[in-house]
Amino acid sequence: MMNIKKFFIVPIKGYQYISKMLPASCRYYPTCSEYAKWQFDTNRVDKALAQSTLRILRCNQLFAGGIDYPVIEFKPLKVLQKCNYDFQIKYWLFPKKSGKYYVIKAHSYS
Repeated sequence: MMNIKKFFIVPIKGYQYISKMLPASCRYYPTCSEYAKWQFDTNRVDKALAQSTLRILRCNQLFAGGIDYPVIEFKPLKVLQKCNYDFQIKYWLFPKKSGKYYVIKAHSYS
């Protein structure tokens, strides 16, 4: 059974591959497709779909554009758990307001 998030992420990756051959047209950073991919990686499917749709609708001449990172709800664990494995940070979460965080993608420089 295919993961439901992958059902949405695979077409986004396909679009990103094709759009590299076209001139840039997104008015925001991160681009609308990257924003949608981050939303599906870090949010529930229904919220990610709604936020991505609203972002795409804002990406036109009537809106100024600019920097617009995804915002998610996040409740940190009350107990810090130890993990005995190596991991890489994929996204940083920066506080916005109570229970809401900006999602910023981490870049590896190895």
